[in-house]
Amino acid sequence: MSRTLLLMRHAEAESGFGVDDVERSLTDRGRSQAENVGRMLAAQGYVPDHVLCSSARRTRQTLEGVLGTLGPSRPPETDFSEAVYSAGTDTLTELITYVPAEAGTVLVVAHNPTVAQLAADFLDMPGPAGYPPATVTAVALEVEWLYAAPGTGAAILLN
Repeated sequence: MSRTLLLMRHAEAESGFGVDDVERSLTDRGRSQAENVGRMLAAQGYVPDHVLCSSARRTRQTLEGVLGTLGPSRPPETDFSEAVYSAGTDTLTELITYVPAEAGTVLVVAHNPTVAQLAADFLDMPGPAGYPPATVTAVALEVEWLYAAPGTGAAILLN
């Protein structure tokens, strides 16, 4: 079974002045970005059957926009997690290893700098040279989720 990992930074969010970080919402541009990512994923044949999503409002809104335009035939199993919100690269990688074995494509919707660094690690780059809002990296894994880690698959930057 082939496995694909999609690493996505949430779309553009409001500055959050006077609002708890976890409650920041997407801007209108961010909503549009999320919808564009859904269309792009559909055009390239990427349809997640499992999602790991930060519990933050902006990541949940990003996921809603992506799935709304991606239009999967059935909604993916989704784990909204505070652990994804606060994760460093090691923790996020560990969370990926817990994905059910039968999942073929997993979408992770998370935050910088963690998602940018993890993408850079899979891309075998020295560090995040820039990972703007709504950026996605696809990793074609050569191993089961249990063994997913940088160096276990070929990665490409999708946008």
